[in-house]
Amino acid sequence: MAVVNYDIDGDIAVMTVDNPPVNVLSFTVRAGLYEGVTRAEADDRVKATVIVCAGRSFVAGADITEFGTPRAVQEPRLRHVQSALEGGRKPVIAALHGTALGGGLELAMACHWRIARQDAKIGLPEVNIGLIPGAGGTQRLPRLVGPGCGHRVRASHAARRTSVACHQSRGRQGARGQCADFRRIP
Repeated sequence: MAVVNYDIDGDIAVMTVDNPPVNVLSFTVRAGLYEGVTRAEADDRVKATVIVCAGRSFVAGADITEFGTPRAVQEPRLRHVQSALEGGRKPVIAALHGTALGGGLELAMACHWRIARQDAKIGLPEVNIGLIPGAGGTQRLPRLVGPGCGHRVRASHAARRTSVACHQSRGRQGARGQCADFRRIP
């Protein structure tokens, strides 16, 4: 059974990650996503792609059982999947539910659009054990929530609460609203 299923619904490609129990970002998931994005880009019938996940969560991070093994660095790595998502000419939407943690959040941030259930939780919990997010999370997140309002994102708080906490600095208005919008739709 494939851990990433590819279907077409009208002119939308739907990639469903089904890697229980929490849809970890294993080599087979990365390979399935990369193949699906490549397939959708090549199909003239497809106008957009949606990435969804079966079960109780969106991609909930890296597969720690692969750490220190050849599969952890086997291509496609997450950065290759992100490049395929960002470099495509067709929009890709991540549909978040449950949790989108670590690599799962980094995957969602590489999509053109993100839509989330109101109760979805996002975060970069690897910072709690002294690791820097490995696929650009520290760069992508501030770019998406925007520096213009003078707010800052506290990754350690986000990791503890598994959600992004945006704080206003110097009394400027609007930072909280901008972050709330990120969690629903960019």
